[in-house]
Amino acid sequence: MRANFRLQRLFVETPLFPAAVHEADRDQFNYLANVLRMEDGAPILVFNGRDGEWRAELRFSTRKKLTLVAVEQTRPQPQSCDLHYLFAPLKTGRLDYLVQKAVEMGAGLLQPVMTRHVQGRLGSLDRLRANVVEAAEQCGILSIPGVEEPVGLADLLSGWDRSRRIIYCDEGDAGQNPLPRLSAITETRHALLVGPEGGFSEEERGLLRSLDFVTAIPLGPRILRADTAAVAALAVIQATIGDWR
Repeated sequence: MRANFRLQRLFVETPLFPAAVHEADRDQFNYLANVLRMEDGAPILVFNGRDGEWRAELRFSTRKKLTLVAVEQTRPQPQSCDLHYLFAPLKTGRLDYLVQKAVEMGAGLLQPVMTRHVQGRLGSLDRLRANVVEAAEQCGILSIPGVEEPVGLADLLSGWDRSRRIIYCDEGDAGQNPLPRLSAITETRHALLVGPEGGFSEEERGLLRSLDFVTAIPLGPRILRADTAAVAALAVIQATIGDWR
């Protein structure tokens, strides 16, 4: 069932069921009452990442207190996406874009990875999680991807579950077409690794190429920025071995 984009959507932490009541926090009250100027009885769609999407109604119990009452479920909770997105932090504005697009493209988990040539600063994980929620609200997504603590590349690889294949974008690859290598992958669980703006170091590339659970792919004849490469790689992965099929 496709999302209804005619109604405002809001992420809540409250369990959702018929007549469930969610009390809006300060930021939600300001957004709904003061920014959107929604009135008593107005419909809204709410979701919590667990119980599907529900149509709710606004109730102003006082001038400064707003509750949302669940009326009926509009979409059931789908299975969470299983594609992991591993990324080197970028500069703040581009990192926000990268996180939002990863959510839109179906990433089920976001894992910051610290590499030798990282140029950006990760900043607050709360900011990343807020970007994840905002992207889900805007795009009709019901599952909220997890955001993990940052980890070094070597530590990530040493503790990796080898049943999940890592696909990484190698700007030094001699080829141009990623499809043959993606089509040859037999594993059903995948992770995409995109390096920093400065690229992987030779030592990091050597480590990645030495591991039998890692597949290097090219992304065409042009050099792409890290955030552009992320969207391009997510698209070809989803189209060939992901959930676009």
